[in-house]
Amino acid sequence: MPPNELGEFLRARRAMVAPDLIALGDARPRRVPGLRREEVARLAGLSTDYYTRLEQGRHRSPSDGVLAGLAEALQLDPSARQHLFSLARAAAGDVRGQRSAAAVQRVRPSLYQLLDAVDLPAFVRGRRTEVLAMNPLGAEVLHDFLAEPVRQRQLVRWALLDPEARSRYRDWESVVSGMVGTLRMDAGRHPDDPLLKELVGDLAVNSPEFRTWWAEQRVVERTAGIKNLHHPVVGDLTVDYEALDVAGEEDQTLFIYTARPGSPTHDRLAQLRELLLERQTRRETAGRTPKGVDTGAIAGKVSLT
Repeated sequence: MPPNELGEFLRARRAMVAPDLIALGDARPRRVPGLRREEVARLAGLSTDYYTRLEQGRHRSPSDGVLAGLAEALQLDPSARQHLFSLARAAAGDVRGQRSAAAVQRVRPSLYQLLDAVDLPAFVRGRRTEVLAMNPLGAEVLHDFLAEPVRQRQLVRWALLDPEARSRYRDWESVVSGMVGTLRMDAGRHPDDPLLKELVGDLAVNSPEFRTWWAEQRVVERTAGIKNLHHPVVGDLTVDYEALDVAGEEDQTLFIYTARPGSPTHDRLAQLRELLLERQTRRETAGRTPKGVDTGAIAGKVSLT
């Protein structure tokens, strides 16, 4: 973690607040966006000197009451508020409430069975936006992450560095900036995760968009919403998604995509299921071909009958 991650977060979020000049009673010209330090301090019930020391990293043990006041002054949503508390605990060296990030996450067998049984695109996401498991329809709709090397299965890496993702997401910028926000929240929960630091460094070197969005200090926690996708075979897909925490497993989320009955997306997902079934049938047929038999000749004979 950078030495003053808490201060960087406070500065970035201060710049994002649109000042209410009437409420603040200050009509002076502004050279920078957002609130001034003294304005944040006043709104949070703090002295300007105390708040300045917090931003500069000269005070690293704010109380929960101080943090609650800052969250209100900076107009933080619940996810950003949680992130603020995580950063403050890390800055103070307080490990309470923080979770250690194991290098390997494992999906229990019953989840694999569930993915196989669900006739909808579905996958399990872990820390660092890693795809831990997914069903064939999920791989068809998004990307076959399980075919990638183990250390390169992060949603955010694929979305930023693989050109396929830019065509797959119809609102690429909105979706991927949100993924960066999810990664930022993960960094607050696991400030000492070496694999996350490695991923952030890699993305910072290779993606200018990542550098911009990471510096914004935005945090995002997905729970439900809509994804606008494009599939190269069946066309546009508009799916509703639910993000469900996996009970008994830390940092594992089950994502399921659904389509409204009778919608074009509902019909197109049915087409993709048929496409997957055809592929599976071809593979099984090829697997039953006796050794030494010319499969091309067989195909030719079949096509003539």
